[in-house]
Amino acid sequence: MAYDLKTAERVRRLLSSRKDVEEKRMVGGLSFSVNGKMCCGVSGNALMVRVGAEVRDRTLAESHVRPMVFGGRPLAGFVLVDPAGFRTDASLRKWIQRGLDFLSRE
Repeated sequence: MAYDLKTAERVRRLLSSRKDVEEKRMVGGLSFSVNGKMCCGVSGNALMVRVGAEVRDRTLAESHVRPMVFGGRPLAGFVLVDPAGFRTDASLRKWIQRGLDFLSRE
């Protein structure tokens, strides 16, 4: 599955002030790593966010959020946010910040 180029560009733009961001193509998507650790990405038309296993279930209760499944199994620390959940730049920025917040706790 290809990833949504417009969403990838929006994420790229919101992270552009950082010097520690690296993009990597992954199976079916594009990931954004900060200091070598995956923070977020784009998979299909959804935003992938690394929130951490300890808050994943609570995050899944939010609107427009679903589990990230890889190889038939849900990934413990990741969620997918459907486009309705990051329609505005402000909402996208909040999701990206949640990924950055996880990395700062790690």
